[in-house]
Amino acid sequence: MKLLTIFGNSQGKTMSKKIIIVEDEAIIAIEIESTLTLLGYQVVGKAMNGDQALDLFANTECDLIMLDISIKGSLTGIDLAKVIRKKYQLPFIFLTSFSDRSTLDLVKETNPYGYIVKPFNEKDLLSTIELAVYKFESERSSIDRSKSYVESQYNIELTEREYDIAIAFCEGLTYKEIAAKLFISVNTVKSYQKRIFQMLEVSSRHDLVVKLST
Repeated sequence: MKLLTIFGNSQGKTMSKKIIIVEDEAIIAIEIESTLTLLGYQVVGKAMNGDQALDLFANTECDLIMLDISIKGSLTGIDLAKVIRKKYQLPFIFLTSFSDRSTLDLVKETNPYGYIVKPFNEKDLLSTIELAVYKFESERSSIDRSKSYVESQYNIELTEREYDIAIAFCEGLTYKEIAAKLFISVNTVKSYQKRIFQMLEVSSRHDLVVKLST
């Protein structure tokens, strides 16, 4: 299990990462899931075509998506990557059996967070995922989420407490963690959440994070 020490990560850290697999070959999908589980990740959904994938994206919380470029059906992995970029603001990694110039040119258009050529090994999978997550989190940390920017961007006025809670949601904190951090009750956090959602015209924490990440 020495692979788990790459980039200084431990199994406890990777366990928090939830992954969706989009792969139309069932045997390969099972192999990927088995390897990810061994490495400490949690596979929260698998899709074999574009329609299944879109349904998963809309209804399943995850931290990263693995996309086969050449899935069967009306939507390719490239098409799905464009949807992810536009709507979900999540990191994605391409899986492919091809590494020719034309495939690489198509991949570059979507600006993926990683690219794995099949067949893969555990070391390649782990390093590609960890680098993808690091790149994504680095990008998010550079996003301007200052109170003045958020207020001017969406023409709203936030109290300091509302702003602190909105940012805590973006940082992935739970209700209990936010309550402990701000010395308030969980019910108070939920009350503030309702008002924040109304002001920013969102219906979920995921939508809030996406809105404040664009």
